[in-house]
Amino acid sequence: MRFSSVVWVPLLALSTAAYTPASTANTDQLAADAISNLATWAADGNINGTCTLENAAVRKEWGNLTETERSNYTSSFPVQSLGESLKAFEYPGATLADITSYDDFLYQHINQTLTIHNTACYNTFILLSQIWFVYTYEQALRDECGYTGYQPAADPVNSPIFDGGDYSLSGNGVYEAHNCTEGLPSDLSCIPAGSGGGCIYSGPFKNSTVHLGPVSPTLAESEIVSNNGTIYNPRCLKRDVSSWVSTRWSTEENSTTLITENSDIYSFQNTMQGNFTAGNYGVHGAGHFTIGGDPGGDIYTSPGDPVFWLHHGQIDRTWWIWQNQDIASRQNAISGTITMYNSPASRNGTLDDILYLGVNADDIAIKDVMSTVEGPFCYIYM
Repeated sequence: MRFSSVVWVPLLALSTAAYTPASTANTDQLAADAISNLATWAADGNINGTCTLENAAVRKEWGNLTETERSNYTSSFPVQSLGESLKAFEYPGATLADITSYDDFLYQHINQTLTIHNTACYNTFILLSQIWFVYTYEQALRDECGYTGYQPAADPVNSPIFDGGDYSLSGNGVYEAHNCTEGLPSDLSCIPAGSGGGCIYSGPFKNSTVHLGPVSPTLAESEIVSNNGTIYNPRCLKRDVSSWVSTRWSTEENSTTLITENSDIYSFQNTMQGNFTAGNYGVHGAGHFTIGGDPGGDIYTSPGDPVFWLHHGQIDRTWWIWQNQDIASRQNAISGTITMYNSPASRNGTLDDILYLGVNADDIAIKDVMSTVEGPFCYIYM
C-alpha cells in the first residue's frame, strides 16, 4: 500500500486531532511515469479494444473522493443477493436470511486462501485479489446496489478512511485487553497489542456483523469454527489498528523501493509479500495487519472487513505502477508454481491458468486480466 512514513496519530483521537500527511511524492511521480508510458504504449498501437486513457475509469485514493462519493460507497454495503448465489450449495451458514452476496466473496477468499498466496499465484494473487477479485466486487456494487462510482484505493496513514466519521470506513475498535498478534508463521514479529481490539464503535460500519469464520484468528479469544470457517457465526466487526506495523513496513520508502529496485516479477512479488523467515511483513502483509482484529487480521476472512477492498485497490495500484514502468517486459510477467511455497512440488503457473470466483464471476484466464486497459478492464490509477 502507498502508506506514508509519518508516525500515526492514535486512531481513537483522529476525530479530534488533526494530522499532516507525509509526502508520497516518489510513488506519485512513479504513477505519473506509468501514465506517460501507457499513453506512449497506446499511441504505438499496442492496446486492443475500445479502452483509451480518455474513457478509462479512474480509481481514486479515498482522501480524494468527495464526501458524497464516500457516502455513496459505504451505503452500498452489504451487497444484497440477487437471483442464484452460492448460499446453501457450498457453505452451511448461507441458508440463513441475513447472509448476502458479500459473503459469497468472503467464502471464495476463505476457500482459495491456500492456493492464491505465495504461488503463481502470488502474481495470480495480485491479479485475483487486486484485479479480478476487486474488479468483480466493484461490478457487483455497481450492478446490484446502484453504486455509480469505482473502487477507491486507500492510504490509511494519509486518509480520513479511519477517522470514525460519517464519511469514513469507521475507526478503530474499542479498547479490549488482548494478546499481541503473531501474523507470520515464523513467530518472529508478534505485533504489540494496540489501542483497539474490540468492536468498532463509530462510523458507517459500527453495527456491522461478520457472518463467516474465523479460520486463523489473531485475537486469542476468537473461537475457530468448523467447516473451514463456513458455518454461520455472527459477531461484531473488530479492529486493532497498528501504527507499529504501518511505521515499519507501510512506508513511502518501502513502496518506492519495491517498485524501483525489483525489475523482475519474482523479486517484486516476493518483496511485496514480505520475508516471513526474517519477520518482515512486507508492503502487502503490513496492510492487513495494520487493520488487524477480526476478521481483518485473519488471512482467510480478511475481506469481511470493508477496508480489505481499499487495501487491495492500493496493492493493485502498486503492481500497476510497477508494470507500467516497463510495459513490454512486464505486462505478461508471471512467476511461481501452482502450490503454496511449492509444497507439494508442482508445475509452474502459466498465463493459460484459470481464475475462479465461483458464483461471483465467470472463469477467466490469467492472460486476459494482465492489463487494466484490455480484456474486461478499462481503468487506470492516478
